[in-house]
Amino acid sequence: MNEITIIGLGASDLEQLPLGIYKKLKSAQYLYVRTEQHPVLEELRAEGLSFKSFDAIYEKNDQFEDVYQEIVRQLLELAKEHSIIYAVPGHPLVAEQTVQLLIEAEKQEKVKIRIEGGQSFLDPIFGALRIDPIEGFQLLDGTSFKRDEVQMNAHVLIGQVYDAFSASEVKLTLMEKYPDDYEVTIVTAAGSTAESLTKVPLFELDRMMKLDNLTTLYVPPIHEKENRLKEWQTLRQIVAELRGPNGCPWDKEQTHTTLKKYAVEEVYELLQAIDEEDDDHIVEELGDVLLQVFLHAQIGEDNGYFSMEDVLNSIADKMIRRHPHVFGNVKADNTEDVLRNWQQIKSEENRNSGDSLLEGEMRTDSSLLTSFNYQKKVAKIGFDWPDVSGAWEKFEEELDEWKIELAEGTKDTQVDELGDVLFTIVNLARFYSLSPEQAMIQANKKFKSRFQFIEQSVKNGKGDFSYYSLEELDQYWKDAKKLERQ
Repeated sequence: MNEITIIGLGASDLEQLPLGIYKKLKSAQYLYVRTEQHPVLEELRAEGLSFKSFDAIYEKNDQFEDVYQEIVRQLLELAKEHSIIYAVPGHPLVAEQTVQLLIEAEKQEKVKIRIEGGQSFLDPIFGALRIDPIEGFQLLDGTSFKRDEVQMNAHVLIGQVYDAFSASEVKLTLMEKYPDDYEVTIVTAAGSTAESLTKVPLFELDRMMKLDNLTTLYVPPIHEKENRLKEWQTLRQIVAELRGPNGCPWDKEQTHTTLKKYAVEEVYELLQAIDEEDDDHIVEELGDVLLQVFLHAQIGEDNGYFSMEDVLNSIADKMIRRHPHVFGNVKADNTEDVLRNWQQIKSEENRNSGDSLLEGEMRTDSSLLTSFNYQKKVAKIGFDWPDVSGAWEKFEEELDEWKIELAEGTKDTQVDELGDVLFTIVNLARFYSLSPEQAMIQANKKFKSRFQFIEQSVKNGKGDFSYYSLEELDQYWKDAKKLERQ
């Protein structure tokens, strides 16, 4: 089997090229280069070196992935005829996608490859920027990197920014986390006589960036947590400090139990913000809900029972497991298919665990929601009326029984029958796809608004409730309803 020898051309000019690599290039019979846009090749061409480049492939394809795939396809075809040398900028194993594709081809026994030398662009860049990589750095691909990959407290180096479009994409992605005027550095030809460092505010990046194979963007780290508020790690650090030795006395005293009421309150406030269709309020309330999650996770970690990683693992595992139509080979063409698969998977999980069908459906802070969950759960296995008429008959039956107990029974039996009435009302809500919990939230909100109108009317009138009859107060109530309709 013929061999592809992969050589790195280094990060700058001919002066930094090792002697062995220089000799191998000069003696190469079949030399191919990914791109001829490199100072080493310019100097070697002047010395009479002959080579063929794949630059034309860049012009024929819009996506870099397609470019790399085509280059490798041609290299594999060439290697069928004779052993060849393939030269790439920098070091073959640093930010060189074509080499990774060739390595994969070797694993599939399509070709034999040898990788030899070449200085990566990292060493001269570290020298040019005067940074120590032990402090933590990231090397990211400008053609594909995502916002969530960026760690703001690390030295970030972004390569493969070849054109104005990719520079603009990099800028917009970074601006999702960094301030628009954050100072970044454009590093060109590091380590060579043409080395240059250009500092620009982030928002001007795509206008100022010189685009070639020797250009790298450097984003310096932000160490102050006050300027890294858009990162998950920062919130985790804040919560840990709040509960730490020098933290807040109130936060340090909290337990899972003491925080229960706050979790419920924050969810209700989020629902209110959603009803108001106020995006800023939704953002604020989502943050409050998220804080509760982080506090509980930190308490778990402080107690040595679980951590945020366990929480993330649990929910991520569940989402992957219950969405085989997204992360597996199961087919689901519509919402009905998705829900059917979801319930089947949940049922299988319950059977394997040996738990009751109703296990995990209780909501200690909401009896209405618990009732709704129970009835929805048993309905899925057929323990339900065929239509809503049965639910209405059951409601009327329970209402009659409650009336009897109100006339003849004890407090205990009256409460018991009232529970049955409420249970049947929840069941009716389920049949009509209505949320009893949301209904009560809206009813309470409505009552509060109307009664506050009465209070204000009394204050503006005679000044005290004792001066008003029930009929007069009821008229204020009706006035409040009219205002709502308007």
